[in-house]
Amino acid sequence: MKATNSANTDSITSGPITRTVFSLALPVVLAMLMEFALASTDYFWVGKLGATAQDAVTSSMVVIWTIFAAISIISVGVTALVSRYVGAKDIDKVVYYIRQGMAMAVGMALIFTTVGYLLTPAMLGFMDTSEATMQHAVPYLRIFFLSSIAFFLTDTVYAVFRASGDTRTPTKVSVMVVLLNMALDPLLIFGWGPVPSLGVAGASLASAIALGIGATTIIVRMLRGGLGYRVTGLISGRPRLTSMLKIGRIGLPISTQQFVFIFVYWFLIKIVHEFGETAAAAMGIGNRMESFSYLTCYGFSVAAATMVGQNLGAKQPDRAARCAWGATNAAVGITFIISLLFILIPELIASIFTDDPLVLKIAVDYLIILGLSQIAMAFEIVLEGAFGGAGDTVPPMVVMIPGSAIRIPLAYYLVYNLGWGINGVWWTLTITSALKAIVLAYWFKRGTWKLKEV
Repeated sequence: MKATNSANTDSITSGPITRTVFSLALPVVLAMLMEFALASTDYFWVGKLGATAQDAVTSSMVVIWTIFAAISIISVGVTALVSRYVGAKDIDKVVYYIRQGMAMAVGMALIFTTVGYLLTPAMLGFMDTSEATMQHAVPYLRIFFLSSIAFFLTDTVYAVFRASGDTRTPTKVSVMVVLLNMALDPLLIFGWGPVPSLGVAGASLASAIALGIGATTIIVRMLRGGLGYRVTGLISGRPRLTSMLKIGRIGLPISTQQFVFIFVYWFLIKIVHEFGETAAAAMGIGNRMESFSYLTCYGFSVAAATMVGQNLGAKQPDRAARCAWGATNAAVGITFIISLLFILIPELIASIFTDDPLVLKIAVDYLIILGLSQIAMAFEIVLEGAFGGAGDTVPPMVVMIPGSAIRIPLAYYLVYNLGWGINGVWWTLTITSALKAIVLAYWFKRGTWKLKEV
């Protein structure tokens, strides 16, 4: 079935680039800022339970990233294929790959739930997590793994909407999820009336409940025609291994580099734990503040992926390149402002999350050093999205994997050989981010992605 596309698609393939970049990116940025607010709220309430509780969230954070890295196998592949066929106005193929992506999400979620639940203590133990921290972190993480199917389905359907040129619907659902989660956090962490106090585990249970409601909402919206075209046979459509492998071949390179990034972070947290729970709590503060930049850049990455994919589908590779650089420039402008805030008022920012003077001192240094790498992050994330939209996901993998792997020896060298202490870890992150951004920008500028077939 060939179909006339929506006004959204027409503006992506022929309208003003800057205005379209912002119209696609801003709803996603809003949703991501709500995610930032949620992560900050979680850390704020958990901080009331002490540094050990905050360390549990920080240690769990790296393991939770594995869920999102696995999801990207599906979401990146679905984004590339759906946006390409929407741009080509071939709705039959669009719907077909939506079905395959959904089936793939369910299957992978079941695997992650089972394996993750069983291996939670081993993964935390690998990072030299203390026994006191483990008591909080094990139930916290296991609840996240039990809710994996909601994460997989939600992110897959979000990718479908965004690839179709609708970034507002996922944002509305995401905002609803975040607000519900924020309301449930203090209730489940501290208890009230008949609701028992669950401590750190209450934060992950709040997320599981809110996300389950969000997954149901966005799927119902899709099935009721919210995409502007009908999606039928979602359950009856037969999963095809060859089609899932096609999705996986596109998404796996980016997902692989994310897994390497996460594996490297396990070693970095091992180093951080040698400086005590206060250092780990400070790392959690820094990571949550850096997520402000990351999630903002992700919004422009989504815009870049959608615009590149649809313009390549419409046989307009030069316009696709202009769209990618337009999204990158916008993200650079925003991260420049964030860099200034990290460098100029780090103590004010860190004091929101802790009143422990040792945690505060380490977190201030972390924020200042992070401030030097935020613009590089914009290039990394947005151009990775642009490559993904083109279906050419090998270059980001080739750049990101060694760029992440080198962090382990570099961190050990700076921390121990040069005697920089815990700040050597923070400098490792900043230096490698800058190097990856330079190489990725050069590779994208070469333009070989314009020839990629999907």
